[in-house]
Amino acid sequence: METATSRYTAIRRELHQIPEPGFQEFKTQRFLLDYITKLPQDRLEVQTWETGILVKVLGTNPKMTYGYRADMDGLPIKEDTSYEFQSLHEGFMHACGHDLHMTIGLGVLTHFVENAIKDNLVVLFQPAEEGPGGALPMLASEQFKAWKPDQIFALHVAPEYPVGTIATRPGILFANTSELFIDLKGKGGHAAYPHQANDMVVAAAQLLTQFQTIISRNIDPLNSAVITVGKIEGGTKQNIIAEKARLEGTIRTLSADTMVLVKSRIEALVKGIEVGFACEAMIDYGANYRQVYNNGELTSEFMNFVEEQDLMKVVHCREAMTGEDYGYFLDEIPGFMFWLGVDTPYGLHHAKLEPDEGAIEQAIRLMSEYISWKSMQNHA
Repeated sequence: METATSRYTAIRRELHQIPEPGFQEFKTQRFLLDYITKLPQDRLEVQTWETGILVKVLGTNPKMTYGYRADMDGLPIKEDTSYEFQSLHEGFMHACGHDLHMTIGLGVLTHFVENAIKDNLVVLFQPAEEGPGGALPMLASEQFKAWKPDQIFALHVAPEYPVGTIATRPGILFANTSELFIDLKGKGGHAAYPHQANDMVVAAAQLLTQFQTIISRNIDPLNSAVITVGKIEGGTKQNIIAEKARLEGTIRTLSADTMVLVKSRIEALVKGIEVGFACEAMIDYGANYRQVYNNGELTSEFMNFVEEQDLMKVVHCREAMTGEDYGYFLDEIPGFMFWLGVDTPYGLHHAKLEPDEGAIEQAIRLMSEYISWKSMQNHA
């Protein structure tokens, strides 16, 4: 006889094999829909949006609608795990735990199909969290507006915590984030005649060095911000002065105002490079994600509930510079996100990430009991 553990472990492993980029989660959507259509349908309503899915479980006497969100997309990472069920999509991997997130979402959905509560539940399978960002356009969709929850919850796997532990905090949990792409264009030439060219490798190096002063000299030391340039491209051959250079990076801040300040300083420094090197520059901020700011009252209520029911160990963690577009949901709807311990030595976005699958059933039970309790409290 199949147990819940083996059922959801098998689901996670199937999802792990089909990671797809944002808004291209076609196989993933089909897999989820196939599972959902096999559930009893008498209290279910299903809508699709882009490659995402919204599933509504009708309550018996609804006063509220609760929301639970799971993200769907994979990352452009070549997998290097010990799994026998590695990714079948070359160059892509579920290296951020979205395969677990979706499996937990299906488990919570299944629980409430089989165990009716009075209030409604909407389970959201959201595409494109890793980029270009699916939360904001999903929020604006007619499908979401029709079923907009009154409160919303989500989790994210955390390699550094053991299974059986959750970690969260009221207030800010994840940072404001922005991608950063800067293209510089000057004048190429022969390496022997530098005075006849405008070297964009040198310009890029100068700009990168200047960026360090933004954090050290423009940001309040009691605040927090990060600028990381993870990739520089420039030039074609060792004896040719580079006509073009490109910097690719990310910005992280713990306040929205600081993000505005950092971007304004970047723009000022780039203008200086344009003048100083007689070149052209273009800035693209790519995807921007809102901070994940947990509702204080609901987060404290959740943490107290988990401790009082002895469901898991609760850690009051610090804020992190990680980014999550779930913050857009929390900007409009009271709710929270928490870290779920999955106990693996490799961090998020690592090719060797192997989360402990024992966390899946624990998370399904945790969220099922919490939402059931919320509904009972609402109707007391």
